[in-house]
Amino acid sequence: MTERQGNRKQTDRMERMRGLVELLNRARRAYEQEDTEIMSNYEYDQLYDELLGLEKELNTTLASSPTVNVGYEVLSELPKERHESPMLSLDKTKEVSRLKEFLGDQKAVISWKLDGLTIVLTYRNGTLAKAVTRGNGEVGEVVTNNARVFRNLPLHIPYQGELVLRGEAVISYKDFEKINEEIGDADAKYKNPRNLCSGSVRQLNNEITAKRRVRFYAFTLVSADGVDFRNSRQYQMQWLEEQGFDVVENHLVTAGTIDEEVEWFARHIETNELPSDGLVLVYDDIAYGQSLGATAKFPRDSFAFKWADEIRETTLKEIEWSPSRTGLINPVAVFEPVELEGTTVSRASVHNISIMEELELGVGDRITVYKANMIIPQIAENLTRSGVKDIPETCPVCGGATRIAMENETKTLYCTNPRCQAKHVKSFSLFVSRDAMNIEGLSEATLEKFIANGYVKDLTDLFHLDRYAEEIKNMDGFGEKSYENLQNSVDNARTTTLPRLVYSLGIPNIGIANAKVICRALGNDPERVMNATAEELDEIPGVGDVIAKAYVDYFADEEHRDVFRRLLEEVHIPKEEETADSQKFAGVNFVITGSVEHFANRAEVKEEIEKRGGKVTGSVTSKTNYLINNDVNSTSSKNRKARELGIPIISEEEFLKMLEGQPAEAEA
Repeated sequence: MTERQGNRKQTDRMERMRGLVELLNRARRAYEQEDTEIMSNYEYDQLYDELLGLEKELNTTLASSPTVNVGYEVLSELPKERHESPMLSLDKTKEVSRLKEFLGDQKAVISWKLDGLTIVLTYRNGTLAKAVTRGNGEVGEVVTNNARVFRNLPLHIPYQGELVLRGEAVISYKDFEKINEEIGDADAKYKNPRNLCSGSVRQLNNEITAKRRVRFYAFTLVSADGVDFRNSRQYQMQWLEEQGFDVVENHLVTAGTIDEEVEWFARHIETNELPSDGLVLVYDDIAYGQSLGATAKFPRDSFAFKWADEIRETTLKEIEWSPSRTGLINPVAVFEPVELEGTTVSRASVHNISIMEELELGVGDRITVYKANMIIPQIAENLTRSGVKDIPETCPVCGGATRIAMENETKTLYCTNPRCQAKHVKSFSLFVSRDAMNIEGLSEATLEKFIANGYVKDLTDLFHLDRYAEEIKNMDGFGEKSYENLQNSVDNARTTTLPRLVYSLGIPNIGIANAKVICRALGNDPERVMNATAEELDEIPGVGDVIAKAYVDYFADEEHRDVFRRLLEEVHIPKEEETADSQKFAGVNFVITGSVEHFANRAEVKEEIEKRGGKVTGSVTSKTNYLINNDVNSTSSKNRKARELGIPIISEEEFLKMLEGQPAEAEA
């Protein structure tokens, strides 16, 4: 090779190194700050290792390289604070032999490497004083107010000195799935528990954090003056447990037992309720570990382990486009089934068009697939790279036009039709809810799948799921029994009441109580209910101008009228017998607060009131007739408000007397 050729090769490698730095920084910024993914974990790790190799080969490391920079500056309105000691990343390996080399003749503590948001906690005088996120390793965000509502975090501990510890805020897989179904105002479903946890911990309103079921698991004790920890990391973990902390699961390990310990964790990762992206090894001997110091980026007393991915080659059969409630249409790779980590896998999310283009992904390509963290199927590489084509110009659910948008440097596909069924999954969810048609077995996640697959286009389709019996039985999470239970629930829902049907339509401002009042006033006549005028509705006690307008506007839409007519053909509404008791509470407004003893819950009390013509509201106003509270002498805000307005406060016992026709002895 000539000198000129050598220089050219050197220049090419330097350019490649610069390109990798820019690309990896962009990917990490998207993942850590914007909760989006522009490449898979597998690809990131491959490129990171390539960058490390080039830096060693060229003996050059750029100041902006992710191999030396721990993280980016945090971006939020939360207060910032500098950590007393920098929080470094961990050197990592996928080889157990490297862990043996690290161990030598030392003992170490091995534990899950939890995948959430790292938090540093400070306790003073036995009380939580401060919580700060990892941030960029040097500066974090102060989230003390949010940490106080973590579900398992002790606010007070026995130790009275200053304690500083580190741990991971996480959301379990089970809670992640529940929350993804419950969050109606989220722009899109969260892709993984880590993203949800990151957003939850960094809220400006800790009421939101409290609802997200965030938990904290300690993994490192930084300092606690005056305590003899017997020079043992494992003893520190035991001491933290005694203080009331949940600690990450950990075992003591040596070079002789590391193989079986790694195997133990590998067997348990699929049943572990907490998201994990590997293992952590730290020397048990505290003094020895501290004597080793650290490099510019890594502490020398600990090591991270990631499982070597089991990779299988297969053929891409199709790209399935899955619409969501936000209009986002996500590409899903469907491939010839392969066995991975003990299960059969045939699908993997590709997340967005940018990743498809990065992989040059086309139907018929030979691809390799793996399970990220041994759980989530992903594409590792595309071996034939035929190129992206046939991005749908119409939405697979509604047929509306699509558009490609560029957000956070990521290409995504959207449905532009505002009436797309996929965008209105909440309306389907309301229709099947307990107070509406009460169809069990149709969670939001299941409804989204049915809508995306074309099984459900309007509300009446929910009564004809038998058209897709075989397809549903073969869906993930379904089977013969689940399908039978669903069909039984659908059949039971066909016998209902007119108020339930009206409420199930999702008319703005029309709750089940208002639906009952309106239907009763209109003689439970479906035609009158559909054709009611604003003047008629205004005459009904408890129905004001706002409710009347919303109701009339809804039925002014011919599509809505058509759906309502067709729903009436699907259901049977038994004629209600009018009794003297059914109007006992007509025009009477109740508020219920506190616990109940004679009923299963407050909803049962509400049902008794409403079936007698009464109404239950959430707050005490001048229109309230009775406040039901077993603690009639309470100084709660509702009791205080009732007393100010001269509204009777009655116990549950007094309410039962009212049901029997006796006068209630109330406190006012």
